[in-house]
Amino acid sequence: MTPTEGARAPRPSERSIVEVAAGYLRALGYRTYRDVDGTDYFDLVARRGDEVGLIEGKVADARGVLLQAVRRRAWGNWVAVVLGSHRSAERLADRTAAGRAAPVGVWCVRDGCLSVVRAAAPWTGGEGPDPFLELRLRFRRILDSVDRGEMPPNVRWNDVNREVRRAAGGRGFSEWRLDESGSDRR
Repeated sequence: MTPTEGARAPRPSERSIVEVAAGYLRALGYRTYRDVDGTDYFDLVARRGDEVGLIEGKVADARGVLLQAVRRRAWGNWVAVVLGSHRSAERLADRTAAGRAAPVGVWCVRDGCLSVVRAAAPWTGGEGPDPFLELRLRFRRILDSVDRGEMPPNVRWNDVNREVRRAAGGRGFSEWRLDESGSDRR
């Protein structure tokens, strides 16, 4: 047997799986933005009309990427994680089928093809107030500025938004909880 026979295919890079996810979303009519905030905080942002999706990619550490997705939920209508291992994606989807992480989509890229293991779902199902509406509207306005050419892509604006929000007495978006009622917001 030669050294390459029976050997595993090399693990894809995070950049390559995010690029495959971008192509998948563009085929569905989304406009995609990579590193839109200039800090690589958002791996990939997808927008179609008023709908904004966030995609976090990892080739290892499925639990870590899930935590990233849950932290970023305030900015998008939905969030998905994309992994480079189908087995890891299936296990992650099974472990998180209930609870706060259940709306997170779980995707897998293998050999350049994307498969949806679990579809992303909206964070709010229409019942009760939406605790993230203000932040999502702000994010859409930023994307509008990028689209109109008023803000160059990859400009560092993430930290500015967090500081402005804190200076106004509010909390950072990672501190918002999905189960908060509207009266808890500032």
